[in-house]
Amino acid sequence: MSFCEIPVGELGNAMEMIGKEWMLITADDKEKNKVNAMTASWGCMGVLWNKNICVCFIRPQRYTYGLVEDADRFSICFLGSEKEYRSALAVCGRESGRDTDKLEKCGLHTELIDGVSVISESKTLLVCRKLYVDDLKESYFIDKELLSHYENDYHRIYVCEIEKAYKKI
Repeated sequence: MSFCEIPVGELGNAMEMIGKEWMLITADDKEKNKVNAMTASWGCMGVLWNKNICVCFIRPQRYTYGLVEDADRFSICFLGSEKEYRSALAVCGRESGRDTDKLEKCGLHTELIDGVSVISESKTLLVCRKLYVDDLKESYFIDKELLSHYENDYHRIYVCEIEKAYKKI
């Protein structure tokens, strides 16, 4: 294995990791026997219910939505700030796994860690277990300007326990 487990508290700056480096929400498509990854730049990490958690958001029309819905566990992978992965992150955010094998197209590889598929090129990765899901609702937005991000396709929110965190060796 090319990763070593680290304490979740040593992950680093979540604002930097999620907002600038971006992340790949990675889940198995059991029907097609392949792995799919979706680029995300919205999310957070912290402590909730006395657990280390991460929160990610997926729109219902995304291919990854159905895969995460069907899974109890999935991974969140950070490739780091290396420019060599920016084009792969762009492809994984722009194209659908329904239509193409994005990981093959990008030259990314997968492996299993703790029974969960992860991206081998990751600098940091999280093995996550879903704890809670809910949908954003138009009527709950206090700042109505935020609705400009939507066309009635509100994200589903996934609150997940970070079961384990790993860094590239």
